[in-house]
Amino acid sequence: MRPLTVLSVAYPLAPVRPDTAGGAEQVLLALDRALVARGHRSIVIAMEGSQIAGTLIATPSVSTLLDERRRARARVAHAEAIERACREYVVDLVHMHGIDFYTYLPRAVVPVLVSLHLPLGWYRPDALRPSRPFTWLHCVSRAQGRTAPAGISFLPAIENGVDVDAFVRPRRKSRFALFLGRICPEKGVHLAMDAAERARVPLAIAGEVFPYSEHEEYFTREIEPRLGRACRFLGRVGPHAKRRLLAAAHCVLIPSLVAETSSLVAREALAAGTPVIGFAQGALPDVVSHGRTGFLAEGVDDMAAHIVETERIDADECRAEARRRFPLDAMIAGYVRHYRTLTQLPLGVAG
Repeated sequence: MRPLTVLSVAYPLAPVRPDTAGGAEQVLLALDRALVARGHRSIVIAMEGSQIAGTLIATPSVSTLLDERRRARARVAHAEAIERACREYVVDLVHMHGIDFYTYLPRAVVPVLVSLHLPLGWYRPDALRPSRPFTWLHCVSRAQGRTAPAGISFLPAIENGVDVDAFVRPRRKSRFALFLGRICPEKGVHLAMDAAERARVPLAIAGEVFPYSEHEEYFTREIEPRLGRACRFLGRVGPHAKRRLLAAAHCVLIPSLVAETSSLVAREALAAGTPVIGFAQGALPDVVSHGRTGFLAEGVDDMAAHIVETERIDADECRAEARRRFPLDAMIAGYVRHYRTLTQLPLGVAG
């Protein structure tokens, strides 16, 4: 089959690089690398400073406080970059990843695939029913797809995958719990701190505070005053440090206050042989096998109790589960199937 030219469009306000906390950026990065490795052409529109295997079309970096004026300016820059790319390259398909994708859909007659990485309730209702022809949406897990509003149909979900072979099983675990991800209110970092404190286990917090006022205020008010010897903030970590942390941790805590659409962190933790303790909502019940690869907690006290119980979880079973259920190759193959299917449809077929 002939090689494809795929134009991937990242969320305008987050760089795409190995140390980025966002799951959407990690998926885009994996797809970009896989397309290049398989002989396709990968073009990526993303913030300046992104690290891409294919061709990067960079939009201006937004490093200061992300107010609505700067967000609007970033969306305009993305829209202009998309139109320029569609003029300069023979693009077979545009793959969009941002929550605000509907504000910069291409005018060119080209198939568009939209990956819905966030809870469906976060998207504008009309965004889930795009009026633009040749536009298709899909979820990143079957659990997320089950929350679709009545009357909305998506392409088959593609489960997020992880490269299990990149995670080496540790010889022994260290006695600390780990939180890994964006530092923001909905991720419930303060609840991870509560649970670790009640379990009398040290907590390491690794992740990024993005320059949104509500995120910075949350860190200053809820997280920073409680840091100390028993709770350390590591900030943003690169891929090698992340893998070491995941492998060494006693357990990974996922106390999200919103339903996880996929939880790439949980899948990576299992690939590293580390049990996961999370609240029983969203995709986590489909990812964590209670009592076998981790625990589904009903609240902070329950999470604290399960921290001690993770000693009986077998690391090799966690890794085997990740390899069986969340292989990276299966995710890549699923996207390439979508790409092939959509590019072979006549452009008179609307999405």
